[in-house]
Amino acid sequence: MKAAVVKLGGSTAGHEELQRWVDVLAMARFPLVIVPGGGPFADKVRALQDPLAYTDDAAHDMAILAMDQFGLVIAERHQRLRPCRSWPAIRHTLKVGGIPVWLPSQMTWDAPDIPRSWDVTSDSLAAWFCGKWGAERLLLIKQTNGFLQHINLAGLVRSGIVDPLLPEMLRSEIVLHIAGPQTLGNIAGNLPLADIPGVIMHNEMADEGIFGQ
Repeated sequence: MKAAVVKLGGSTAGHEELQRWVDVLAMARFPLVIVPGGGPFADKVRALQDPLAYTDDAAHDMAILAMDQFGLVIAERHQRLRPCRSWPAIRHTLKVGGIPVWLPSQMTWDAPDIPRSWDVTSDSLAAWFCGKWGAERLLLIKQTNGFLQHINLAGLVRSGIVDPLLPEMLRSEIVLHIAGPQTLGNIAGNLPLADIPGVIMHNEMADEGIFGQ
């Protein structure tokens, strides 16, 4: 069984939901890989770009390093979680029953199929990882319940809940789930986690054959 991919949003940093999600995911009965958001580390990259006058190209690399940093924060929060920088490390961690926390900087360095832009966030990188890994399910965990007002990926993009390049990076065969704080309350009585939680979002662009080829 191929592992599900779960992006634990950096927006959870500083909120009690971060630890609650870590505890829930650490109890999962199915294999999963956690992709960290950039959190406050990526926010610093944005905030310092104008004062320090570095390019978007440099900011792209720095923002991915921010994901590494938040990933290390996540990995320390449960003994089952292990930071991983390579495919062999990910496979080994899954084999021994652990949960890999992907630190993406090494594996994405100079990747030609990742646009070097602020339009690319950890959402798109999680989708990229799914495509490379062959995962069939992607869960994006957000610090908002605003996704409940939408039924498809286009609506999430328009509302700014996901980044604008996610539809392009998400392969058509990958099922997209979204979860937020309300999801935690819904699954509280159904632990340990037997399947990926969240609301499935329809990818109408995949239906049209525009993306995910």
